[in-house]
Amino acid sequence: MNNNNILKGIFCIIIAGFGFALMSLFVKLSGDLPSMQKGFFRNIIAVFISSIPLIKHWKVIRIPKNKIGWLVLVSRSIFGTIGLVLNFYAISHISLADSSIIQKLSPFIILILSYIFFKEEMTRFQVFAIVIAFIGIIFIIKPSGNDIISMGALAALLGALCSGIAYTCVRYLGTHNISGEFIIFFFSSLSSLMLLPYLIFDYRSMTLYQLSMLLLAGISATIGQYGVTFAYKFAAAKNISVFDYSQVLFSGIFGYMFFGEFPDFQSLIGYIIVISVGIVLVLRSK
Repeated sequence: MNNNNILKGIFCIIIAGFGFALMSLFVKLSGDLPSMQKGFFRNIIAVFISSIPLIKHWKVIRIPKNKIGWLVLVSRSIFGTIGLVLNFYAISHISLADSSIIQKLSPFIILILSYIFFKEEMTRFQVFAIVIAFIGIIFIIKPSGNDIISMGALAALLGALCSGIAYTCVRYLGTHNISGEFIIFFFSSLSSLMLLPYLIFDYRSMTLYQLSMLLLAGISATIGQYGVTFAYKFAAAKNISVFDYSQVLFSGIFGYMFFGEFPDFQSLIGYIIVISVGIVLVLRSK
């Protein structure tokens, strides 16, 4: 892998971090709506936006040509949708920065899955780093005897697991030259169809403001989705995943600006541990 592709991957992952941080902000600003409803509007906007480059470049679009490729693509959509809904629930119940940093366990999960499925080497130090990262998360979720973990933190953890699986699927599709435009369009479309029944049976009326926030969330999410899809297509997870922590910085700034959220001492320790481990992990892998 050449340095030019790694730089492209870094740029794309930072753009993705900014896009997803904006998405989280708009989702939280949309107020008390069902996570399924938020997820549907986030994805239906992405369907329309992602269809534009798909139509424009349809002659050079590469789609899966075998059952395994389609299975991976469907799996990416299913786990991505579950992770999306869980993440939206977490955003509504814990701070933006906390939900963001817990979601950032997904790069560590990607390392594990990349080792299993792509045979990308994982050293003892990387295993040690993964363990330390999970310890850092414990500082953030603050388990106690009466309430081991809040529902918001649990949703964020499960969402990180699903996102890790989904992005590993993206990595597989990228290495098999499946077009990023098609991956995004397929995910957004299938995800919208999966969430449509919940929208029909549990629809909550929205104000114009709430609808506007969800539309902006959909646009921001599409930016993030393009960023992350092309990032992992350009470069391996071990080379760029640390820059995914830019989302934590953006989310922290937005959380403080719009909601007055500021992490307590334990959470700060957790942030430092997780981000530091990520940085050291990339430096060692280089």
